[in-house]
Amino acid sequence: MSKVMDWDTAAAWRHTVRGAVVFTNGVFDLLHPGHIEVLDLARREGAALIVGLNSDASVKRLKGPTRPVRSTAERAMVLAGLESVDAVVVFDEDTPLELVTRLQPDVIVKGGDYSPETIVGADIVTERGGRVVVIPLVAGQSTTSIIEKLRG
Repeated sequence: MSKVMDWDTAAAWRHTVRGAVVFTNGVFDLLHPGHIEVLDLARREGAALIVGLNSDASVKRLKGPTRPVRSTAERAMVLAGLESVDAVVVFDEDTPLELVTRLQPDVIVKGGDYSPETIVGADIVTERGGRVVVIPLVAGQSTTSIIEKLRG
């Protein structure tokens, strides 16, 4: 669980990384192939990958009262167990803007349901000369569709 960091620890760690630091974020409620693809490709964009993880309260505000399926601690542990993920940082806000501002990544990555103009924090990264990367979605993969299938 040493990959799961609070904001201060992550900010200090970030400055020890040699090379580009990549940031992505999300709920990552029920990890599926689409998540793995985005995380693996995001990691290839730099020397280290930080994942901003929405807290349970943030997920409930964004997705409704029946989400998340897995707790913050469970979701963080699963992400931290992935080889492509170097750090996991939980945020309570509806967007990761404050976290991106604090961590100052060199690259910000999101899945293909976003465009560079709609990625929160992209302006902070590009103003510092960083890059914004959008990774195409894996067709047929979404947590919502998995939950609907399970519910029959």
